[in-house]
Amino acid sequence: MPTVSVIIPAYNAAKTIAETVDSVLQQKFDDFELIIVNDGSTDHTLEILQQFTDPRIRIFTFENAGPQRSRNRGLEKANGTFVSFLDADDLWTPDKLASQLEALQNTPAAAVAYSWTDIIDETGQVIQSTARSQAQGDIFAELLKHNFLANGSNPLIKAEAMRAVGGFDEAILAGQDWDMYLTLAAHYPFVVVPQVQILYRKAESARSWSSNLRRQEQGLMQVMAKHLSDRRAAPLNKSACLANCYRYLLFECFDKCLPNFANGLLALRFFSQAIWLEPGWWLKRYRLIGVVVVKSATYLLASPPRPTKAPA
Repeated sequence: MPTVSVIIPAYNAAKTIAETVDSVLQQKFDDFELIIVNDGSTDHTLEILQQFTDPRIRIFTFENAGPQRSRNRGLEKANGTFVSFLDADDLWTPDKLASQLEALQNTPAAAVAYSWTDIIDETGQVIQSTARSQAQGDIFAELLKHNFLANGSNPLIKAEAMRAVGGFDEAILAGQDWDMYLTLAAHYPFVVVPQVQILYRKAESARSWSSNLRRQEQGLMQVMAKHLSDRRAAPLNKSACLANCYRYLLFECFDKCLPNFANGLLALRFFSQAIWLEPGWWLKRYRLIGVVVVKSATYLLASPPRPTKAPA
C-alpha cells in the first residue's frame, strides 16, 4: 500500500498535464500512487497520459462531472495513508511531499500540512507570491478571515481525516478547496512547512473568463454562510470576513476580466459591497481607493453599451 495518494483531476489539460505529472514523478519521496481522473476530456489529455509508463500511475476516465466530483472520485480510489490533490496545470517542487510528510510525522496530532505558494504564468515564470503564513494548530478563525493556503494543490492530508469529513462538498459552486480546508480546520490541527513548494499557474487566457466571477461570488457566499455559523467563528467580525471576499472578487475582476462596460459595473458592485461591509479598512488606503476608481472608469469607458433600437 502506498504511503501517499496523489490525485489529479484533469479536464482538457493537454497543454499542461505532462509537466504537472512530471512534477509528481520527480518527487524525492517516491512511495506514492498517482491517481489521475480524466473528467471527460475532449482534447488530447488522455492520449498524453497514456504515454507515461510509470507503474505508480493509475488513470480513470469518467463522463464530465466537474473538478469536485473528480476529486471525490479520486479519493474513492485512493489507497494511501495520506492524500494530496494537484490541479492539472499546477506544479510541485521536488521536496513537497517529503517535507509535508515529515511535518505530519513530527506533529502526530496534526492532520494537514501546508506550504507556501508562488504564482506562475503560462511559461512557468514566477509572477507573484502569496501569503507567507506561519499559522499552525487551530487555524480555523484565521483561515476563515483569509484563505492563506491559496489554492487546491497545496496540503498533504491524512486520508482518514479527509474521509471523516465527507470529502469535497459538491454543492459549493466555487471556493470548494477553501471550504474543505475550513471543514478540516474545524476538527483537526494544521502544521506549516515554511517553504515555497506549490507553483500555482495563472493562465493569461483566464482574462476572458469573466462570467465565472459571478459564480465565484455565489460560491464564496456559500462558504461564508456555512462556516460563519460555526461556534469557532463567534469572536470574528463577520462583516470583515465578507468584506475580504468582496475585495478578493474586486481585484480578481481587474486581474482576469477584459476591460468593458459590464465588467466595470461588476467591479464597482464588488467595490461598493467591500466598502459597505468594512468601511474602516479603506480609511487609510486613499491611494488604493483612487486606483480602484480610475481602473473602474477605464473599464466603463472601454466599451460603452450599444444603444438598443426602439421597436418599430
